[in-house]
Amino acid sequence: MKNILLIFICLLAFNCTQAQEMNFQVKVNVPKLQTTDPEVFDNLQQQVQEFLNTRKWTENIYEPAERINANIQINITDELSATEFSGSIQIQASRPIYGSTAETVLLSHNDKDFQFTYQQFQPIQFSDNSYQDNLSSVLAFYVYIILGLDGDTFAPFGGEDHFRKAQEIINTIPSNAANTYRGWRSQDGNRNRYWMQESILNPRLRPYRQGMYDYHIRGLDIMHRDVETAQLVMAKVLEDVGKADKSYPNSMSLQVFANSKSNEIIDIFKVADSASKSKVKKVMTKLDAANAAKYRSIGR
Repeated sequence: MKNILLIFICLLAFNCTQAQEMNFQVKVNVPKLQTTDPEVFDNLQQQVQEFLNTRKWTENIYEPAERINANIQINITDELSATEFSGSIQIQASRPIYGSTAETVLLSHNDKDFQFTYQQFQPIQFSDNSYQDNLSSVLAFYVYIILGLDGDTFAPFGGEDHFRKAQEIINTIPSNAANTYRGWRSQDGNRNRYWMQESILNPRLRPYRQGMYDYHIRGLDIMHRDVETAQLVMAKVLEDVGKADKSYPNSMSLQVFANSKSNEIIDIFKVADSASKSKVKKVMTKLDAANAAKYRSIGR
């Protein structure tokens, strides 16, 4: 009996140490369905979710409660053939705020350059070292970006290895695939996967990445016990983000930051002191000029 109990405990411990990093919810939308059997897209949704949630992406050990919550919505707008589709992929990921039931958004992004092949019941395969297909490469790229963003919030530059993994995925895309599937090259536009990865590793944005640790650990995570100190720290971080924007104007990573954090920043600084409000409005209006009007709600 003791031996059986010991085996059970060992198996339980092994399963806990194997807990994966991601907790994705996946939705596939097909608003203009024409010829493909709807079951193909149901199967795709299931396969993508299993691929993201059951693969071990890092060497780190994650407890079930530590898994990163994320959502992916695949919007298919064109059926190019029975197995070739195009559309967009929307990704959102968050991390808990210490001392609170709330979460803070790490990434909120809509990738409009999404084309892929998929055959029903075909498992999604991925290799860190070689290109398999565009579907697995895009999904894995965003997993590593999310892991990197999360890592940077818990340790200074803690996401570096994950961002390097995202860079390696770009490096494995063969030229014929890059010519077919947009988003992997600099010439495909200024708001794509290439520029997301390039900017996050660019030395000019190191102050921004350092700031992400302070923003979360010394800001959001202490807000439950010291609101004023948290606001002062976060206002200083946003000043540094503004300086990074001057060093690397209109960078992809800072645009993603603004898209992901704007509502949170407005809510936090509506009740801040006048000096902090002024600093934050100035930085965010410059950084997120297209949405400058929304920052007026911070007040004076």
